[in-house]
Amino acid sequence: MDTSFPLPTDASLPSPIRIGWIGTGVMGASMCEHLLRANFPLTVHTRTKTKASGLLEQGAQWVDAAADILAEADVVCTMLGFPNDVRQIYLGKNGLLAKSRPGQMFVDFTTSDPSLAVEISECALEQQIFTLDAPVSGGDVGAKQGTLSIMVGGSSSAFETLQPVLRTFGKVLVHHGPAGCGQHAKLCNQITIAGTMIGVCEALLYAHQAGLDGGKLLESIRQGAAGCWTLDYLAPKMLQQDFSPGFFVEHFIKDMGLALAAANRMGLLLPGLSVVHKLYQAVQAEGHGRSGTQALLLVLERMAPIHLSPSVSR
Repeated sequence: MDTSFPLPTDASLPSPIRIGWIGTGVMGASMCEHLLRANFPLTVHTRTKTKASGLLEQGAQWVDAAADILAEADVVCTMLGFPNDVRQIYLGKNGLLAKSRPGQMFVDFTTSDPSLAVEISECALEQQIFTLDAPVSGGDVGAKQGTLSIMVGGSSSAFETLQPVLRTFGKVLVHHGPAGCGQHAKLCNQITIAGTMIGVCEALLYAHQAGLDGGKLLESIRQGAAGCWTLDYLAPKMLQQDFSPGFFVEHFIKDMGLALAAANRMGLLLPGLSVVHKLYQAVQAEGHGRSGTQALLLVLERMAPIHLSPSVSR
């Protein structure tokens, strides 16, 4: 990093902290609702204004362009879909950093490329701006309940200053190191989930073929060593053939691709992740890119080949 320019060392914000938010999708909207309940002044922008209608009814303000949010906010948060979206919003010709002012803070909650987080941080530091990469885990349920795990990279001073904001929707807040480290931590999370997802799906298929009741099986194993978030929240949906999204298949494919690319740069082979990545690409190819990640079951059912009927108590 070029260190010829002075680096900001103290992160401070006025009170009350004015929040700007870009991206009010499945998780972003719920996170914004927590900010409103905590009485943070909130200004929002998203591609489709109707997706923010509920927030506007609760007191949020609207701006027509993403960059317009800068005049209304001390802290700007982004929750977007893909790294290209992040790059455009932050580094584009009319992006956030091009029009920001010294002392502003930016928090990107998108799961994105660690190297992009570093690039954004370097550009921001040249302008005396603080940025955090802060991807989250906990899905739509965690966002609604305000119990997300937030994995943070960037300035430790900014991380401490933003605790009151992050704690409105986060239960576990961990600062992992400099820019990009939050993204690396989130990719570790996604690697773990990928292995868990295929394990849960195959366990349910095995149980079905062995003549076990799926609901009773979950009752047995979710409290033991196999217990995990996927068993608690997604396995019941699988048994009901409910593939509605809490987290989109297409976004999970993106995350696994980021992890595989980063691993490749580090000279690391992840054969398990590679297999699950290919299976999810097959899920997407069958038209389920906007389904929930539990739709992995559909491809594995076809490969088995069996079909889990909606669970019925025996």
